[in-house]
Amino acid sequence: MAKVNRRLMAAVSAGLLSATTLVNVTAGASAHVATAHPHTSTVSTITLKLAKPFSPVAPKGGHDLYHCSLLNPKTTINEMITSSTFSPGVLAEDHHAILYLVPPADAARAKKLDANGTGWTCFGGPGINGQGSIADLGSAPWLSAWSPGHGPSVEPSGTGMPLPAGSLIVMQVHYNLLAGSKPDQSKVTLKMIPAAGSNLLPLSVLLYPAAVDLPCPSGVTGTLCSRAASLKDIGARFGQSAIGFDNLLEAICSGGTPQPGDTSTCTWPVGAKNYVRQITPHMHLLGAAFKVTLNPGTPSAQVLLDVPSYNFHYQRSYLLPTPTEIKPGDRLQVSCTFDPAIRSLDPYLKTLPPRYVLWGDGSSDEMCLAILGVTSSLTMNSSVVHQQSILRGAQWPARLSALQASTPMMSFQSMTDSITNRYTELADLRAMVRYHLCG
Repeated sequence: MAKVNRRLMAAVSAGLLSATTLVNVTAGASAHVATAHPHTSTVSTITLKLAKPFSPVAPKGGHDLYHCSLLNPKTTINEMITSSTFSPGVLAEDHHAILYLVPPADAARAKKLDANGTGWTCFGGPGINGQGSIADLGSAPWLSAWSPGHGPSVEPSGTGMPLPAGSLIVMQVHYNLLAGSKPDQSKVTLKMIPAAGSNLLPLSVLLYPAAVDLPCPSGVTGTLCSRAASLKDIGARFGQSAIGFDNLLEAICSGGTPQPGDTSTCTWPVGAKNYVRQITPHMHLLGAAFKVTLNPGTPSAQVLLDVPSYNFHYQRSYLLPTPTEIKPGDRLQVSCTFDPAIRSLDPYLKTLPPRYVLWGDGSSDEMCLAILGVTSSLTMNSSVVHQQSILRGAQWPARLSALQASTPMMSFQSMTDSITNRYTELADLRAMVRYHLCG
């Protein structure tokens, strides 16, 4: 109990911190703040903010709203972003934010969604290419992600995020309104240099999730303490596609049989050769520890990141001391440990009924997600130069992305009985094999 209280006190007093160079984070270790390295090209700085304050209202009587706003950097040449800083308008209600880049080809669709500057509700992804499918979750390239305790997102030395001429930016803010709702006017500041002649390697984002199955603590009961009831609640709050995503992660990570407990683990095959330069762990309020391991259980196993004392209110990205190669044939394991005791101590969570905690978009739900910043090469060459003007969407592992072209997430409910989470028909098993979700 004392351990949990110390973590909560640290959460309250935590300040902003930028990316660190630590990979194995242990007690007593010092944090080294990452600094941007100077470039020969001219650095420009722009600040973009909402045209007017936005007053969030949670739908369906819940406490969470995902709202997207469209920002225009008015770029006339290809740029490389070297750092981005999200400044929350109301820190108490800004749970996290993600900045998405919109290439010129998608600008018209984004402007239509924006409805003359009022923005739009956007649970999951920004919805530029249609909401409710796996495709949308990674459709728009990620520029950066912010959550409390995360300061400026400084790209690893020698890299940058492409911003082609004519691109727009979607600022998605997750508002958690348990503490009330106030008008918000968040903003983002970008530092960038012209892509031509910058010699910067283009950075892209890989996403590796793990299913979450955190049961109510022993002796605690409630109407949401079964997985079936919690799954229905997830669907009611965030749409039926949220149920599909939960079931899909279960199918991939555990063969469709939930593994209730305080730890979530998923091992993914690596789909393409890349060099990992930084890792950002993401969990919610119950997160306690986080680890990413390359080729677990083999003689060549390598822990890329170990955060034994994760704190949602003090989140940060971690730079690897040297870029680490991942390639087809490798396996990447994501492991998260949660502390359910926090739910009865956190001033917000303790006001809510107990629940079987699943992967979900709300603050009272959880996530287990490794966000990898990678480059396709260690050195510049002709193909890499070409990538400096191409936006690449945040990429989910192949077993997720291979389905996105033809399969809405809702259809995965037909693969499993969402009430019992057991396969009920031979056709379901055949579908799982067909989509390579099981052997």
